[in-house]
Amino acid sequence: MDRRLYDTILRGDVQTFLSILQEEHFEDTAKQTLPQSLNTILHLTARFGHEELASEILKLWPEMVSAENEKLETPLHEACREGRLNIVRLLVESDPMVVYKVNKNNESVLFMACERGKLDVVKQLLEYPWLLMFEMDSSTTCLHAAAWAGHTDIVKELLTARPQLAWQKNLNGSTSLHISCGKGHLDITRELLKLDPDLSSLQDNEGRTPLHLAAIKGRINIIDEILSTSLESAEMRTISGETVLHLGVKNNQYEAVKFLMETLNITKLVNMPDNDGNTILHLATAGKLSTMVIYILKLGVNVNAINRKGYTALDVVECDATNSGVLTILPALQEAGAKRCDQLPPMSQEIQPIQDNYPYTPPLRPKKAPESPTRYQRHRHRRRREKQIELQNEGLRNARNTITVVAVLIATVTFAAGINPPGGFNQTTGKCIRGRQTSFKVFMVCNIVALFLSLGIVIFLVSIIPFRRKSMMKLLMVTHKLMWVSVSFMATAYMASIWTILPHEKGMAGVLVTLIAVGGGCTLVIFMGLGVLLARHWLRKWEWRKRKDKNGSPNSSVSRVEEMRTMKKGSRESTSNSDLDSSDQGGYHLY
Repeated sequence: MDRRLYDTILRGDVQTFLSILQEEHFEDTAKQTLPQSLNTILHLTARFGHEELASEILKLWPEMVSAENEKLETPLHEACREGRLNIVRLLVESDPMVVYKVNKNNESVLFMACERGKLDVVKQLLEYPWLLMFEMDSSTTCLHAAAWAGHTDIVKELLTARPQLAWQKNLNGSTSLHISCGKGHLDITRELLKLDPDLSSLQDNEGRTPLHLAAIKGRINIIDEILSTSLESAEMRTISGETVLHLGVKNNQYEAVKFLMETLNITKLVNMPDNDGNTILHLATAGKLSTMVIYILKLGVNVNAINRKGYTALDVVECDATNSGVLTILPALQEAGAKRCDQLPPMSQEIQPIQDNYPYTPPLRPKKAPESPTRYQRHRHRRRREKQIELQNEGLRNARNTITVVAVLIATVTFAAGINPPGGFNQTTGKCIRGRQTSFKVFMVCNIVALFLSLGIVIFLVSIIPFRRKSMMKLLMVTHKLMWVSVSFMATAYMASIWTILPHEKGMAGVLVTLIAVGGGCTLVIFMGLGVLLARHWLRKWEWRKRKDKNGSPNSSVSRVEEMRTMKKGSRESTSNSDLDSSDQGGYHLY
C-alpha cells in the first residue's frame, strides 16, 4: 500500500483520497492490503471511524465489505471492536450477511462488541435474532466475554434477548456465572442468579461450582451472594473430592474460610477428607499456613486424622521442617494433642473414608479391618531411611566442595613456592642459588607433583557431575586418594625446602631432624587413626553384608514377592545401602 494513501486513510481525508485515485495505477494500489496484517483500506477506515470515507470506498468497491485480514476478520469486526456505531450500520446495510462471519478464533462481531463493552453496537447487532442462534453453537459465547470483562449492562441486554446463554459452557465447562464469580463481578453475579438460582450448582470440567471459584479467589461478597440465594452448592465437591473449604485453605484464603465457617453450619465439612484422604488441616500444614492452622484447630478438627499415605497433620509438618512457619505450627499441633501415625493406637489408625454423594466421586471401598501397627512401623522406618539417605547425599556434596577448595589451596601454595624457591635467585643470572643441592631437587620434584595433582583434582571435579550416590562415592574416592598424595608431596617439599635453607652446622642438623621427625610423626598418627576408623567401617560393612546374605537365603522369612521386588529394582539400591547401613551407628562414613 502506498505511503501517501495510507496517511490519507488515517486522516480520513476524502478529497485527497479521491484525487489520489485519479492518478494512474492508484486504483490497483488502493485495493492492495498491508503486508503483515492483510488489512484493507476499509479495515483501517472502520477502525478509525471515518464514516464519509467508508461510504466512498463502499461505492467504489462494495465487495470490500467482506474482505478478510490474516485473522479472518472483516471491517465489521474492526468497527464493532472500536464501537463505531455509524460504520457498523453502514457496513451492515451494504451486506447484512457480514454480521454472521467469525474470525480465526471463532469469535463473532457481537463477541467483539461485548468484550470491549460497546453497548450501542450490541443493541444494534441484537436486531439480528439469528446472530444469537449462532452464538448458541459456539463454545465461548458473547455472554462469556461480557461476564469476563464485567460489562453489566451488556449482560442484561443479552439475558433479555436470549436467556438460554446463561447455561452455555465453554471448553473448560465454565458458565458465565463461573467466570463472573472468579473475576469478582458482583452485579453480574446477581443478574445471573436472579435469572435462575440453580446456575450456582452447575459444575465445570473439574467439578467446580461458581462458589468454589469464588472461594479460590477469596471473593467474600460473591460467596455471600451465592449462599444467600442457594445453600445447595455449599456441600458440593469437585472431582478430586475437594469441598469449598479445601479450596479456600489450599489457596490460603483465610478470610473466605473464616466467613464460610462463621456464616454457615458446615462443621461436618471440617473433617471431611478429599480423595487423597487429606482434611483441611492436612492442607494447611502442608502449605505451612500458620494462621490458617491455628484457626482450624479452634474449630474442633480431628487433629489425628490420617490420609491415604498414612500421614497425620504432625507427620506432614515434620516431613519438611525447614520452613520458618513450622516453628509456629508444630507447638500449636502438639498443644492440640496431635500425634504422629506411629504414636497412635492401632484402632485409631484407620484412614478417613470419603463420604459424599457427589456423582463424580469414585465409589467407596469396603471398610477393612484395622491394619496391624507393623505397616506404620515400616512407614516410619522408610521415612527415617529417606532422611538418612538425604543426609548422606548432602554430606557427599559438602565433601566434594571441600576437596575442591583444598585442591585449589594446594595448587596456590605450591605455585607460589615454585616461583619463589628456597634460597632465592642469583640477581645476575636469574638462576636458583641452591639449585645444585639434592634437597632442592627433592623440593622441586615434590612441589611440581603436588601442583599438578591438585590441578588435576580440580579439573576432574568441575568437569564431572554425578547424578547417583554411588557415582558420587566413586568420584570422591578417587579424588580423595589423589588429594592425600598431593598433600604428602607438598609436605615432603616443605621439609626439603627447610633442609635446603637451614645451615648444616654441628648441632643444627640434629635439631632439624628432630623437627622433621615430630612433624612426620604427627602426620603418621593421623594416618593411623584414620586407618583404624576405616578398618572398623569395613568390619561393620562386612557384617551388614553377612546379615543381608543370611536374611536373603531361601530359608529366610523374606517372601517371594519381596524377592521379586528387590530383583526388579536391580543393584542400584542394594549396592549403595551397605555404606548407609554400616555407617548408621557412627554417623559418618570413610572413603
